[in-house]
Amino acid sequence: MRLRYFLFLLFISITTVYFVGCSDDGLDPTGITTKDDDDDEPVNDPDFTIPTYADDYSAIASWSNRNEWNLANVHDPSVAYYNGYYYMYATDASYGNEAAGHGHFQGKRSTDLVNWEWIGGPFYEAPSWVADSLNAIRSRMDLDAIAENDIQYGFWAPVVRRVNVGGQEVLRMYYSIVIENYIKTGNPISASFDGSWTERAFIGMCESTDPAGAVWEDKGFVTTSSSDRGLDYSRASTNDWSGYFYYNAIDPTYIVAPGGKHYLIHGSWHSGFALLQVDAVTGKPLNTLGNPWADNASELSARYGLRIGTRTAGSRWQGSEAPEIIYKDGYYYLFMAYDGLDVPYNTRVVRSTNIEGPYYDITGRNFTNGNGDCYPIVTHPYKFNLSNGWVGIAHCCIFQDENTNDWFYMSQGRLPANVGGNAYSNAIMMGHVRRIVWCPASASEPDNLWPIALPERYAAVPDYGKITKDSLVGTWEHINLKYSYAQQKTATSLSLKADGTMTGALTGNWSYDETKKQLTLGNVIVCVEREVDWEANPRRVTLVYAGTEKNLNATYWGKLKK
Repeated sequence: MRLRYFLFLLFISITTVYFVGCSDDGLDPTGITTKDDDDDEPVNDPDFTIPTYADDYSAIASWSNRNEWNLANVHDPSVAYYNGYYYMYATDASYGNEAAGHGHFQGKRSTDLVNWEWIGGPFYEAPSWVADSLNAIRSRMDLDAIAENDIQYGFWAPVVRRVNVGGQEVLRMYYSIVIENYIKTGNPISASFDGSWTERAFIGMCESTDPAGAVWEDKGFVTTSSSDRGLDYSRASTNDWSGYFYYNAIDPTYIVAPGGKHYLIHGSWHSGFALLQVDAVTGKPLNTLGNPWADNASELSARYGLRIGTRTAGSRWQGSEAPEIIYKDGYYYLFMAYDGLDVPYNTRVVRSTNIEGPYYDITGRNFTNGNGDCYPIVTHPYKFNLSNGWVGIAHCCIFQDENTNDWFYMSQGRLPANVGGNAYSNAIMMGHVRRIVWCPASASEPDNLWPIALPERYAAVPDYGKITKDSLVGTWEHINLKYSYAQQKTATSLSLKADGTMTGALTGNWSYDETKKQLTLGNVIVCVEREVDWEANPRRVTLVYAGTEKNLNATYWGKLKK
């Protein structure tokens, strides 16, 4: 998380934002009929329009244009449905710091997941309990208090859920506040290195029955970063990444299990993810946490949470963060972000039949025990032709459409550096909403389904009926999302021929199950859907696919060219 914080500061020193508008054009490559040349609206849904807002929103980055932002300035989003709206809250992050000083965890809301309006967040100042809790811990460590005005705060990664408390539905938010002062002296980390690690993070909680009015009641402390190294917070140098804290108290996710128990999962880099049961009514830990240090990991975990996963066993700096958990059809699916947030960010998923684990990937690797990198890849830096593509696509939230029960993936996407001659374009953070498809692990396991995000962003394309085999014949842009650290995976041409053969990026035979909307490319089954081609000019509806195979260690993305 410390590396994450420094990278973030490096990439948010500019100016931006964006434009919202809608129109629709060119809906012919998928068997969709349209009106005459003077009106390109689809025949069966005259209200459907394709978003035209720019991916580079720098022209409207100023705070005064916030009502035009739509999905601009989104970082680490979390979404929950409440009183007819999807409410989204995110990390305090904005291109050029345009939102700085205007409240923390600012939100947006939407009725259709396409058009979003800005709303205020829960508070403008750090809650007083943070300084009180920090200095109470420092006192028990025989350290001097840090004057409240000298505490350096960072506001990170909230999670929001709709819960029933005493018969009333409320929005419950867990949020992260990071302290960027040294432990030993209490000096800010901008001061000279003092031979210690930086201070801890805290997770707090607040609730609202009026999120549209930005009315929230803060409930205070939930948990804090905790160490298995007793009071030895010394650090050899700023190049030492061995980590004082075992659990890092940021990036919370929250789930109500089918049996009614409530759990908070959190963690970023350091040693992995902690599972902490909380009270359904208060939202606070069931058990007394005690001092946030212990002499060993087992003693610490008994109080501060069970470790349910780590990218690398034994590593204190293991490059995974941002857990997000859902329950579906007997499995808990645990999504996570890999690597640094600016470019290499990519998303993986593992699952378990038990909330406490063990969690396994599609190949059977045990993530709970840190048995190697996990697959499938849900998102990864990529680039279709005729575009700059996207990087930094991770730290997701996963949620369902209240009407269709379709699953969605949402995260930020960043533009690469130097787009349009802008050296700081990598600090442009656009919110990406994508549908999830549930793909077979292999041809021999048709019911062993795993979640993959579609390659194109969601635009609420209407249902035009069955996708036929004939409509798949043509030239596709195919991307093999094989893991490459900080590298965009680029598209190559794939031709699906009417005789069932394919050439280009893949060779061999292809087939299609129209009922399941499953396209088989060699031995890999991908799921086919209609989405908008965001790289086309003008944007248009096309066909896309996403899928994997358990031994592929990669994901296939594709879209049909016009």
